[in-house]
Amino acid sequence: MSNPSRITQAIQQGLRRLVGDHTPVTTPYRLFDLQLKQRITLSPSLSRLVFTGPDVADMNSLAPDQRVKLFFPAPDGSLPVLPDGTHWKAAHSALPPQQRPPMRTYTIRALRPEAMEVDVDFVLHGVNGPASAWATAARVGDPLQMLAPNQAHAGDPGGYEWKPPQGARNVLLAGDETALPAIAGILEQLADEQPDLAVEAFIEVPLEADCVALHHSPATRVHWLPRDTLQCDHGQAMQHAVRELANLPRGQAAPGARLEDVDVDKRILWDRSSTTRSEFYAWVAGESAAVMDIRRHLIKERGLQRECLTLMGYWRVGRTFD
Repeated sequence: MSNPSRITQAIQQGLRRLVGDHTPVTTPYRLFDLQLKQRITLSPSLSRLVFTGPDVADMNSLAPDQRVKLFFPAPDGSLPVLPDGTHWKAAHSALPPQQRPPMRTYTIRALRPEAMEVDVDFVLHGVNGPASAWATAARVGDPLQMLAPNQAHAGDPGGYEWKPPQGARNVLLAGDETALPAIAGILEQLADEQPDLAVEAFIEVPLEADCVALHHSPATRVHWLPRDTLQCDHGQAMQHAVRELANLPRGQAAPGARLEDVDVDKRILWDRSSTTRSEFYAWVAGESAAVMDIRRHLIKERGLQRECLTLMGYWRVGRTFD
């Protein structure tokens, strides 16, 4: 006797061919119109902005380092009003430069769809950039657009790199203040789901007063690296920490191994781990030149396998990458 489910599927396919398949197509990402609901000062350099909007109930986040795009007011002061759907990018590019809203990548710090709230942590470094300038001056009710994962999409939208392999026994997290929201979320997730996992986290921040309290498991060791106290330039503290302080596994030093350098002034450094099983896993993010130095050390000097390393240049001094 034929399988009833296969017969049903054949009938449904035949009907679609006759009348057309009108199943709505959902995009992995969509635009959300938001308003600032609350500002929370975390430290002198860090502020948490809580956004709301009726469509936040349809937003999704799949990992603690989930990336989203934020669109800020254009140079002429006009507000971002890009069309939702698959045509937002073309519409953005078609606008005159003075009306084109600047776009920057951020991390979802927390998402509460039931309350229609989404949190984004901002590093405040004055008014020398559209994101920091907007976040410094923003008031409750100010609008913003966000490109974020669409909950209605059945597939994996991507936009995150926290994918620890099975069998991981030791995890290294390293980053500067731009990676702090993701690292904080990762530590919270591990505290709830893998409290016995040995984790070392090295976090470089501008000021000692930026060393905020983080929720993490007893098996986690958090090392703060404030640049004002250490009297170092951006990136130097995290580079030193990974080289001299991190508890790294023994690798096979391979000084002659080929490793493609990335010109961080021209393109983004973005190495994704690819292994599904490993006892060691590293997640490193921050200023691209600092991450590049750490990349060379881990792979060429320590002989660690690239497959168990996620290395991301979130930003580059003196450069802007959308």
